[in-house]
Amino acid sequence: MTTLKDIGEELSLSVATVSRALNGFPEVSLRTRQKVRETADRMGYRPNRVAQRLVTGRSGMVGMVLKIKPDMTADEMFFEILTRLTAALSVRETDLVLAVDQGTDPVAPYERMIERNILDGFILNAPQTNDPRIAFLRQRGIPFVVHGRAAPDADYAFYEIDNQAVSADAVDLLVALGHKSIALINGTLRHAYAADRLTGFKTAMARHGLRPQATSEAVIESHGYTKALAMLAAGTPPTAFLCASTQVAAGVVRATADRGLRIPRDVSIVAHDDAHSQVRAVDFDPPLTVTRAPLRDACEPLAELLLDVLGGKPAPECQRLIKAELIVRGSTGPAPKEA
Repeated sequence: MTTLKDIGEELSLSVATVSRALNGFPEVSLRTRQKVRETADRMGYRPNRVAQRLVTGRSGMVGMVLKIKPDMTADEMFFEILTRLTAALSVRETDLVLAVDQGTDPVAPYERMIERNILDGFILNAPQTNDPRIAFLRQRGIPFVVHGRAAPDADYAFYEIDNQAVSADAVDLLVALGHKSIALINGTLRHAYAADRLTGFKTAMARHGLRPQATSEAVIESHGYTKALAMLAAGTPPTAFLCASTQVAAGVVRATADRGLRIPRDVSIVAHDDAHSQVRAVDFDPPLTVTRAPLRDACEPLAELLLDVLGGKPAPECQRLIKAELIVRGSTGPAPKEA
């Protein structure tokens, strides 16, 4: 079994330096830390977790809470994300501890996990505006990183796509195609991402001198269908839709067909695509124009950012705001001439 001494002899470093490098101590240069980690991997070194905690005060375990619906189901995509996140943490010698929550108090599962005193920190997902989990963990001094952010001025570690730009980019594309009557079928507004997308939508429409045709909330395909059907039956129906997801867009496509309209001749559709394996944008007819930012791409950065926080890196250096890619396909076209 490879020991710290073996690694030290290989690199002509002291055991203390090797230990500090493997545990991410900032007094060891980044170059040395990388060299030590590479050598440790090559030599098959596996840390003694008990000794590691005595040295660093860290257990090598972080927590995450999975919100389960009353019918004991969860978003299928979440399990793919969970697998990728576990793998991303594993290569950083960190284990993910998962808890399931069916209660009404969002803070309670975090309290229970903290009481066991075995976790170094948490990864939070699906933040809401004024999220009580964030306030609770900050009050307790518990390190965390958020997949998303509860407010644009967040001063904690996060990985997030620019959701205001998601809406703005879609509006800009549609306006360039001549559309003036544009509707947003958004996510649930209690979620911070949906609030940001609504802000981005209204701001972009105002910038072009336009008023939003309509806004509504939807989560699944049937919601998108009923919302779009009602809008298309109105006196002045929209000629374009922005959809919160490909699932919602599938409902809008059905509603459009039921009204005897064609895409994109009569109605254009833009959706946000998190790369859902069961509802692929390219499988639509015509293929969907999307703002694309796969959820799976967040796993590596979230693992890295949390380890940076645990290593003492300041919060402003542990924030990543990325831009979604705009992919133009067949579901968008020029506004109808009569519009």
